[in-house]
Amino acid sequence: MTALRPEREDLYDGERPYASSGGARPYETSRGARPYGGRRQDPPTAPMPRLTEEDLTAPPSAAEDRMASLPRVDEETMALRIPRPAGYGARSDAAGAVAGAVARASGASSAASANPGTPGGRAARRKAAKRRGGRHGGVRDGRGPAAPSTERDPQRPLSRVEARRQARLRKPSPATVASRAIGEVFITTGVLMLLFVTYQLWWTNVRAHAQAGSETHQLQDDWANGKRNPGVFEPGQGFAILHIPKLDVVAPIAEGVSNKKVLDKGMVGHYGEAPLKTAMPEARTGNFGLAAHRNTHGEPFRYINRLKAGDAVVVETQDTYFVYKVTSMLPVTPPSNTSVLNPVPPGSGFTRPGRYITLTTCTPEFTSKYRLIVWGKMVQERPRSKGKPDALIE
Repeated sequence: MTALRPEREDLYDGERPYASSGGARPYETSRGARPYGGRRQDPPTAPMPRLTEEDLTAPPSAAEDRMASLPRVDEETMALRIPRPAGYGARSDAAGAVAGAVARASGASSAASANPGTPGGRAARRKAAKRRGGRHGGVRDGRGPAAPSTERDPQRPLSRVEARRQARLRKPSPATVASRAIGEVFITTGVLMLLFVTYQLWWTNVRAHAQAGSETHQLQDDWANGKRNPGVFEPGQGFAILHIPKLDVVAPIAEGVSNKKVLDKGMVGHYGEAPLKTAMPEARTGNFGLAAHRNTHGEPFRYINRLKAGDAVVVETQDTYFVYKVTSMLPVTPPSNTSVLNPVPPGSGFTRPGRYITLTTCTPEFTSKYRLIVWGKMVQERPRSKGKPDALIE
C-alpha cells in the first residue's frame, strides 16, 4: 500500500509520538515506500522530547480519536492471520501505545515483553520472543536450557531394554534373599517354641486334670459297686485317693512312678517296685512313699513346700481313711538320695519304725535338678463305713 496513513507506536519500531505540554498530538511521522522484498527505509527524524507523566496520563484528544477511526493496514503480510478479538478498536490501540511508552519510560520492559498480545512490529515481536527465551516464544527461566523430561508416558509400552532394567530392579539381591530366609527361620522357631511352652504349661495340665478326675470317679464307682478288692496292683492301676485339704488337692494314687503310665496323667505314683519298693498304708510298719509332678501334667505337688507341721494328709482306700500329720521337710536333696524312702528315713526326725508317709517332687520349680521331701506320721485309721475323718470335714 502506498497511501498515506497515520503512524503509531504499536505498528513500527523507532517512532515516538510527538507530545507537547498541552497534551498528546496526532502522529506526524511518515514512512517511505518500501517495495515487496526490500528493507524498510525510515526517513531521518528529529530527536523527540521525553514524555512526562502528565503527557502519558492525559486523555486522548479529538485528533487521536479521528486518527483511530481510520482503517488499519497490515504492513507485514497479506496472508491469513488470526483475527483480533471483538472490541479491539482504535482507542485500545492508542491506549496500548501509551501503555507501551509508560512501560519503557518506567523500565518495566519485562512485563511488556511477557505479554504475547502486546502490539508492535516484526522487530519488536522478535525482540520480545528473544527475551522470552527463543524465536518461537519458548519460556526460559534464565538457568540454561530445559532438561529433557525423564518421566515415561504410562500409555507407551516398555522397550526391551527398559523391560530388562525393570526386571533387574525387581529381582532381590542375594543378601535380601538370605536375610528373608534367616528371618523366616527365626519366626518359625519362635512360633514353635511358643506352641511348645503353651503345650507344656497349659495343655498338659488340662489333659492331666481330665484324666485324673476320670480315674478318681472310676475308683469311687468301683468301690461303691464292690468291683475292686484290696491286694496287689499292677503298674499304672489306681488303688487309692490322696487328699491334702490345705492345698485343695484330690488326686488318684496309682501303682508305680512311671511318667508315661502314671505321673504324666496327673496321678500320684506309689514307689511299689524294687529297688524302691515301699510299704502300703495298711501295713503295720513302714514308709508309704509317693511321687508326683510339681509343674505341668496336673502338678498335684506344686505347693507342698507350703505345708507346715501338723497339716493333714489323708489317704482314702476302698475300706479305710488313713490320716497323717506333717512332721518335717527336707527342702533340697539330690535325686540319688533314696534313703529318704527308708522305713526310718534319716533326717526325718523319726527314731524308730512306725507308719510314715513320704512325699517327693522336683525342686526348684520347672526343673528336676533336686528333690523336695515332706514327711508325715499316721495319726488316725478310720473305716469308711464311719464316714469321713475330721480332716476332710473341716
